[in-house]
Amino acid sequence: MTGAVRGSGRVLLPCPPDVVGATVSDMATTSTRAPLAAYARRASGYAQDTRAFQYWRDELVRALPLRPGDAVLDVGCGSGLCLAGLRAKVGPTGRVVGVEEAPAMIALARGEAERNGWPEVRLLAESAERFSLPEPADAALFCAVHDVLMSPAALDNVFGQLRPGAWVVAGGGKWPPPWNLPLTALVAALHAPYVQSMVGFDRPWQLLEHYVDHLTVTEVAFGAGYRAVGRART
Repeated sequence: MTGAVRGSGRVLLPCPPDVVGATVSDMATTSTRAPLAAYARRASGYAQDTRAFQYWRDELVRALPLRPGDAVLDVGCGSGLCLAGLRAKVGPTGRVVGVEEAPAMIALARGEAERNGWPEVRLLAESAERFSLPEPADAALFCAVHDVLMSPAALDNVFGQLRPGAWVVAGGGKWPPPWNLPLTALVAALHAPYVQSMVGFDRPWQLLEHYVDHLTVTEVAFGAGYRAVGRART
């Protein structure tokens, strides 16, 4: 069941320089891009390039009602930019499991965990469709992982490894209102290099509605982003 979609505003960051010249039609309709190659090319500078998005990452982590001792999944954890926040919420008795299939990104996440001495953080170099856990998790975070949210196989696997009633938070980019062409062009340029297909980018949470009860969606950044919160069906 879906709750009301609410709105709020905050400014987005500027286009990365290598995609400024892309047109909306080019970026929005291309499904042959290779996100893994994009992450490999940009991995070393990814945190710096997307630093203005850290506010939104932190907002998603804050929206996840975690308790000390919980086990939480960070699905598509990338270079680990949400790991510190998740770890702070579950504490030393909890577990954070990051799942990421891009080798260059999971290598950065592992380096971060090792440098900080985080024994409670476990990182899996697996796709969302294939990873497995020894026991169910209490919550899941989907931060800027549009392809995962559009994959029934990935969602089946993730939700099959969550406890009934587990908290779920998802967020990322989306198409703004169609009349806002400049913002639409910006969103296309920002997100398309990292997405296999922009199908479903108008409502990225649409498949979550089949897995999550009482899903509450809040549109942010003048409609160019969203946050969805709910609990896994029992």
